[in-house]
This record gives sequence, structure tokens and C-alpha cells, in this order.
Amino acid sequence: MEKLIITAAICGAEVTKANNPAVPYTVEEMVREAKLAYEAGAAIIHVHVREDDGTPTQDRERFRVVMDAIRKELPDVIMIPSTGGATGMTPEERLQPTELFPEMATLDCGTCNFGDEVFENTMPTMRAFGKRMIENHIKPEYECFEIGHLDTVLNMAKKGEVPGAPMQFNFVLGVPGCTPATVDNLAFLVGKIPAGSTWTVTGVGRSAWTMAAAGIIMGGNVRVGFEDNVYLGKGHKAASNGELVEKVVRLAKELGREIATPDEARAILGMPARK
Repeated sequence: MEKLIITAAICGAEVTKANNPAVPYTVEEMVREAKLAYEAGAAIIHVHVREDDGTPTQDRERFRVVMDAIRKELPDVIMIPSTGGATGMTPEERLQPTELFPEMATLDCGTCNFGDEVFENTMPTMRAFGKRMIENHIKPEYECFEIGHLDTVLNMAKKGEVPGAPMQFNFVLGVPGCTPATVDNLAFLVGKIPAGSTWTVTGVGRSAWTMAAAGIIMGGNVRVGFEDNVYLGKGHKAASNGELVEKVVRLAKELGREIATPDEARAILGMPARK
């Protein structure tokens, strides 16, 4: 098997310090958590940004400041800024980080229930996001929360509405209201992606570690982090994103997978080498 790419989703848009005091809001806290995750073995940092009081924002300048600060400390790390933002944000708000020409960015592949909220991604929205990523030479990570999302984005790729091969998928399983986090569901999704594609699995909440183990065994990649789960184990809150990444590394070593560096991850994902 290829080496394992670990992504750390260090803060998300919804989780707060009330859920875990280590959730980062400020630029300094974001750098701290990115560095701890990287040092533990993460090749990719998935970036949401907050105002200093924790309010989620998609402000381009806030993304610039945070990503520049992370890049100063971790010059080789891959960053994937979110274009999902928080529920209720407009497509124009959500697209702001793509104006910074990142290597990668997320592209959400359909509307779905998100707990008590509705996460809206209409076809026109997805076409606009795909067009921007084609124009700005950004590699999408296709975020699939439902089984139908995969079929949708594959059809869009055939029509040239989003970037095509090689495609990187993130199967986000276990969100309340979306596809449950089971090995059967993950195996179905993985079986439908085009040859030459790569994939990551994200297990939300209590499914985080089951999905991490499945991803490792099945030859995929794994995302963990405070965005998805704040617990190291039942009743035991993680002290940092680094602790969550360390647990993935331990599982991988037990199961015979080596950990990819950022530059190795670029090669696996079919991305240009770092300049």
C-alpha cells in the first residue's frame, strides 16, 4: 500500500471552546494546533478560520493572515482551505479563500441535512465553485456527505464543470442526517470512484476511530481533528489536534502503513511538486 496521508481539520466552523478548551480561534492558536498536528504526522491541514471570539468567517484577509502564519512555521505543509464555511453563508462568502490561489480547496458535492441545519450546495453553486477552481488551478478535495454526492460530482467532471482526473475525495460519514459511518457504506463509495483517484475518510464524532481504522486497512487516507471529533477516547478529551494525529499514527504502525510527508502526499495526490 501507499503511504498514509493524514489530514488534520484543526477547528472547523461549529465546534467551540465549550466543547474543548483547546479548539483554536486566534491566529496564534491556529498556528499552535497546525504545528502540533504536523509534528505528530499530518501532511495536510484543513483550514477554517475564526474571528478571535470564535465566530466563523470566510473573510479572505483572515484566511490570508492565518495561512501565511502557518506557512511561516510549516513551509512544506499542504493546506486545504474550506469553501464550505458555516451553514447559512452565501456562495460568494464561501469562495473567498479561492482568491488566494491555494494548492487545494474543498468543494462540497451536494445539499444535505447537517444536524438541525441544511447545508445548501445547489447545482449552480457547485458549477460556480468548479469554474473558479479550474480558472485558479486549484485541486479540489471533493467532500461527499451522502452517497448521491459522489454520483453528482462524477457527472460534473465528465461534463468539464469541475476539475477531473486525478480526483481526490473525502468521504465524510456520520454527520447527523447524512450517510451513516459504516464500513459497508465506505466500501460502497470507494468502489465507485474512478481508477487513479485517491480518497480520504472522515468519521464524525464517535465514528472517528472506526473509520480511521477502516481507511488505514483499505488503503485510503484519514482525516481527524477537532472539526470532527474532540475525543481521544470515550470520555477523554484530546489536549490538542496533535494527540488525535498521534493516535492515527499508532493505528497505522500497528496495521503496517507508513506515514506520508507533505511532499510524498503531493506525489500520491498527483499534484505538482512544491516550488
